[in-house]
Amino acid sequence: MAGGNAIRGSRIGAGPMGEAERGDSAPRLRISFWCANGHETRPSFASDAEVPPHWDCPRCGFPAGTDREDPPAPPRTEPYKTHLAYVRERRSEADGEAILAEALAKLRGEI
Repeated sequence: MAGGNAIRGSRIGAGPMGEAERGDSAPRLRISFWCANGHETRPSFASDAEVPPHWDCPRCGFPAGTDREDPPAPPRTEPYKTHLAYVRERRSEADGEAILAEALAKLRGEI
């Protein structure tokens, strides 16, 4: 005999879940998107929704487009730059030597 559990064997959400209970679903479109690695993604959109020109590929993260022959280019990643690299872009070697000489002269008390 069961321990008095009237809902034994069922779970939350169990039972018939047809359109009669949920209502009619909106008409859908499945659009194919391709990334630069050739992965295909097929998200579904409501038929009256505006389809975006790009979609992120869930496999590699690259942008994907609807044209299989001409997918969007992967984003260009810039390498990490140190503070010194940014300074070298703004200053020449001669400028650096002049600034260093001025700073050393201040420290020595010559200025």
